[in-house]
Amino acid sequence: MKVLKFGGTSVGSAESIRSVLQIVSAAQQAGEQPLVVLSAMSGVTNLLTKMAEEAAEGKPFEEGMKILEDKHFDVIRKLISVKFQNPVFTKLKLYFNEIEDLLQGILALRELSNQSRDLVVSYGERCSAFLVAKIAAQEIEEATFIDASHYIKTNSNFGNASVQDVLTNQLIQALSHSHADKLMFVTGFIGSNDKGRITTLGRGGSDYTAAIFGSVLNASAIEIWTDVNGMLTADPRIVKKAFSLPVLSYTEAMELSYFGAKVIYPPTMIPAFLKKIPIIIRNTFQPEFEGTIIQFDSGQTSYPIKGISSISDISVINLSGSGMIGKSGFSGRLFTLLAREQINVVLITQSSSEHSITFAVHPDDALKAVQLIEIEFELELEANKILHPEIESNLSVLAIVGENMKKTPGMSGKLFSALGRNGINVRAIAQGSSEFNISVIISKIDLSKALNAVHDAFFAELKKTLHVFNLGTGNIGATLFKQLDSQHGFLLEKNDIEVKVVGISNSRKMLFKENGVDLNVWESQLNDDGIEADLSLFIDKMKDMNLPNCVFIDNTASSIPSTHYEDIFKANISIVTCNKIANSGKYSQYKLLRDTAHQHGVDFFYETNVGAGLPIVRVLKDLMMSGDRIVKIEAILSGTISYIFNNFKGDASFYDVVKQAQELGYTEPDPRDDLGGVDFMRKMLILARDAGYTLEAEDVDLGAILPASCLAAENVDSFYEELQKEDAYFEALKSKAQTENKAIRYIGKLEDGQVSISVQFVGPDHPFYSLSGSDNIISFTTERYKERPLVVKGPGAGAEVTAAGVFADLVNVGA
Repeated sequence: MKVLKFGGTSVGSAESIRSVLQIVSAAQQAGEQPLVVLSAMSGVTNLLTKMAEEAAEGKPFEEGMKILEDKHFDVIRKLISVKFQNPVFTKLKLYFNEIEDLLQGILALRELSNQSRDLVVSYGERCSAFLVAKIAAQEIEEATFIDASHYIKTNSNFGNASVQDVLTNQLIQALSHSHADKLMFVTGFIGSNDKGRITTLGRGGSDYTAAIFGSVLNASAIEIWTDVNGMLTADPRIVKKAFSLPVLSYTEAMELSYFGAKVIYPPTMIPAFLKKIPIIIRNTFQPEFEGTIIQFDSGQTSYPIKGISSISDISVINLSGSGMIGKSGFSGRLFTLLAREQINVVLITQSSSEHSITFAVHPDDALKAVQLIEIEFELELEANKILHPEIESNLSVLAIVGENMKKTPGMSGKLFSALGRNGINVRAIAQGSSEFNISVIISKIDLSKALNAVHDAFFAELKKTLHVFNLGTGNIGATLFKQLDSQHGFLLEKNDIEVKVVGISNSRKMLFKENGVDLNVWESQLNDDGIEADLSLFIDKMKDMNLPNCVFIDNTASSIPSTHYEDIFKANISIVTCNKIANSGKYSQYKLLRDTAHQHGVDFFYETNVGAGLPIVRVLKDLMMSGDRIVKIEAILSGTISYIFNNFKGDASFYDVVKQAQELGYTEPDPRDDLGGVDFMRKMLILARDAGYTLEAEDVDLGAILPASCLAAENVDSFYEELQKEDAYFEALKSKAQTENKAIRYIGKLEDGQVSISVQFVGPDHPFYSLSGSDNIISFTTERYKERPLVVKGPGAGAEVTAAGVFADLVNVGA
């Protein structure tokens, strides 16, 4: 024997009622003996309540009655054959007349008591169960309507009545015997007191009805049919990655439900819990899905927790003072007072010194609670033994739940790490000795970010989502988007990482898409849907969106973005940048940015500052992290200068080679921007700082490639004229190199805390001798790599390799 309970959405329309009857029929065909409990049609309870409340205010209710009739009569016309319709229309019309008479009485008295309210809303379940029973009776002769108010007996606490167990059990058992051959369609939610007056069972009342019948009749299972696939790991409206749980224990389900999971209300599980009857949450609209079984034990699972739940709006009251220390009975006096006044305490935490107690209540109760405390503890307040209670509002509770938590170390650490890394401050913490639940109080505005961050942290096989805000859509930015799009599937499958570009800005327009920009059409979306670009507004919007695992990418060469880096770090947002201005400016700024990123637990990655896609910064960091000592670094870190010197041979003049390099796009519009060595100097300065040296740009000994006359030329044309005049100078360099069988190289060197960059001649025994094309090369001489230095070599410029370096930094965020 099974109890099948169907909620309001399951009986909300003719189509859904067809699904209900198919499920019932399938249960019968499987040899089961179902008893069906039904809620009111979706929206009907709210409609009845609204009409009653408006009648008490003297407002008309005729329009509501018309909606009520149409909703039910439409189902009759669609699902009941014409020859059987009249008796059903007649019975429902009698119900509607009774409702109308009740509303007329409420309107006349201008008063709505809880007793009257219960009677009005009870018609929702009565109409629904009667209607579905009559539809079923066309195919199933034994289908019959049962008004549960005759069998569930309660006290007279209208609106939230308590069940009288002994009498109710006797009546249901008698009903079962007299209707043994019937398929019963039972009203949920309603009962009656000893005088026969209709009562309601409060929140989750229809589930409670199902649990009562299931418990009394020793059902093999109680199935709760609703519009979701069981109980999920989190609220799917907030956490898009939430998924259904196959098994929960009663304790886990109660904990999750208490903290906001709306699928089932905790008290409704108690009758089933006492008899160890499994409760199965199923989806009426996807009946093939097995749903969630709630049973006595937790079942086998690889997850350390079962779910994450929350209460979105609570207030916290802090009570502290020296008069609380060692004062026996203080807590009992406080919470007895609140209980007496029907104030529900959501969460309690107390310092071990007994100097303070913090507890959470619903916002509507906060002011009343403080007023009661001030009256109850008036003498202690006057004597300054305790301080006046303080209210903190706009807070939320987040709870992780699971019986496996007590067997798994590090649960608290993982929770606080996920919150801390995303800049979410924890106001209070509570954990029971059973270790089934860890609850934290956080700011309400952080709830969505917190739920997503914690969900990602605990369900490790799910994809980590990085939310990217990209500044700059030039060659590097556009190439990065192309690479991200082409590698999207690979990242998901092999690395469990999903990258969503949720913000894009260039100098003209900016665009935001919380679910991610389609990188196939990002350019047209930016142009068509974007708004006028404003860097400050872009950063403010990024902060306001408050997404977990957020990354700001600076793909520009502008000095302006770096002025915002500190504020971005303070918002607990990581930064990936190919823009070297922040790291090569004043040392104080370099240090401030690192300290701020470290303080807020976020990443600052800038591999592309030095060698585009070459792993130079990371290699240096790994060497130092592993305890190696840097003896010397030598490097060629300009692809432009490499190309020029590698092609400055034979009959080619220096002028010809520079001109060719510019035509091929290797140089800036003014070649002196490359040949002046300033960009190279910035790269060496960053390496020196990362190696632990406190250096400024002026501390670098920057040797010149170009004679002074070339550097002093007024414009590019004049520069080339001067370059031709200095041909003898460059020919002498080439001649010296050829005579000595050496190559001309522009080499940066870090040794003994000093950085120098100069033109040098290197022989075949030097690792830089064989450098070709526009490649970069760097040599690390360390205590471990002393005889044979560690050499990194490859392309050091170009959109593809630079974007690839940014890509690599991005996917390492949070790793």
